[in-house]
Amino acid sequence: MLNKDDIIKIFSDTKAMLTGHFLLTSGRHSNQYFQCAQVLQYPRHCETLCKELAGRFKDLGIETVVGPAVGGITVSYEMARILGARSLFTERENGSMILRRGFNVRPGEKVLVVEDVITTGGSVKEVIDLIRNAGAEVVGAGVLVDRSNGQVDLGVPTEALLVTSVVSYNPEECPLCKEGIPVVKPGSRKI
Repeated sequence: MLNKDDIIKIFSDTKAMLTGHFLLTSGRHSNQYFQCAQVLQYPRHCETLCKELAGRFKDLGIETVVGPAVGGITVSYEMARILGARSLFTERENGSMILRRGFNVRPGEKVLVVEDVITTGGSVKEVIDLIRNAGAEVVGAGVLVDRSNGQVDLGVPTEALLVTSVVSYNPEECPLCKEGIPVVKPGSRKI
């Protein structure tokens, strides 16, 4: 079993925990950012983290794992491999999450929704709604990092490997902006 220190060491060793001045997807600014792509580029670390997370859902009869593109694709694939399920991902089209590429879920199918990092949980909530509206049963959500310090309610049982509180600011109140430190947008989604 991994403990919090083990998980932080993996993120730290792979330079997935960044410090600086960052523009978050929410539009807020922060001095800390989790770039999970840095840890997920190493299959051994991806397997280690996903095996720990998958263990928390192993007895739920999961048939399909779904993650939002881009961050959730690798997590979905590895979690599905470990759980013996299939892996799908959603994509954003015209501002909404959809299943494309011939992907679908069937009524009653047991689905686990996964993501690399959540702050507000917006993308994961969209995926959960999409899957439910298709008639499938969302049995839970799994995330590698919960930056909300456990405050986000996704409406389903949720497990996170690392729960942390990341300080963020409205841009007009950001002390990093006031210091003249350039802001960086390292994520995958354009604001």
